[in-house]
Amino acid sequence: MSNHIGDAYVKTEVHKGIATIEFYHPQSNSLPGKLLKNLTHAIAHAGTDPKVIVIILKSAGGKAFCAGASFEELTSIKNETEGLEFFTGFANVINAMRKCPKLIIGRVHGKCVGGGVGLVAAVDYAIAVQGADVKLSELAIAIGPFVVGPAVERKIGVSAFSTLAIDAGSFRNAEWARKRGLYSEVHDSIENMDEAIIRLSTTLSHSSPLAMAEMKKVFWKGTENWDTLLVERAKISGRLVLSDYTKEAIEKFKAKSKELRG
Repeated sequence: MSNHIGDAYVKTEVHKGIATIEFYHPQSNSLPGKLLKNLTHAIAHAGTDPKVIVIILKSAGGKAFCAGASFEELTSIKNETEGLEFFTGFANVINAMRKCPKLIIGRVHGKCVGGGVGLVAAVDYAIAVQGADVKLSELAIAIGPFVVGPAVERKIGVSAFSTLAIDAGSFRNAEWARKRGLYSEVHDSIENMDEAIIRLSTTLSHSSPLAMAEMKKVFWKGTENWDTLLVERAKISGRLVLSDYTKEAIEKFKAKSKELRG
């Protein structure tokens, strides 16, 4: 199953009980609203597909795993309603991952920025490679990591989350992320990372779907209010993004982010 938006896409392939959901955007795998909707749909569909036992979430390309929110879409938001709609897209993806009864393995092949860190925090087991550095850049563009915050804080704790959120201009390396629990494994090469993903996903594809679904409920206990919480957080971001201060900050940030392009 594939859903293309110009050059960008979300596609799902199922093989021997393993669903691989891949997303791509030519601007460093950034996430505009339509891509967020398609990603939400793909995760929800895989969660209900009886042929799927385990899910791998990955992005395409050889550079950034995900550069977060689409700058072009952020700067085009004209009112609070549009702002709420855009940021609710991130809320919907995280909630789809949270409520999906299948375990989700994240393949993190490159840098994660902003909402990309939120995606990684919402998978159940993230396997990364050296160089998959992380940065919560939202404050640098005069908003904040409000929507992805609960997912990141749940995974790495309030201290590490606040470190990323406050020092919004700095990357933390993959080993930093592993030590704090964002990544379950970090490998020294793409080949070794992919071998680890194949090993784990194959093992899980032969495990009890009912047992894994019950385990997932346990892992996510205490997040039952996120359907409303993340939308409330989206309202905050949707309001802040309208300011001239934010629009100017985004333009400055775009100029500094060329190393992620490609």
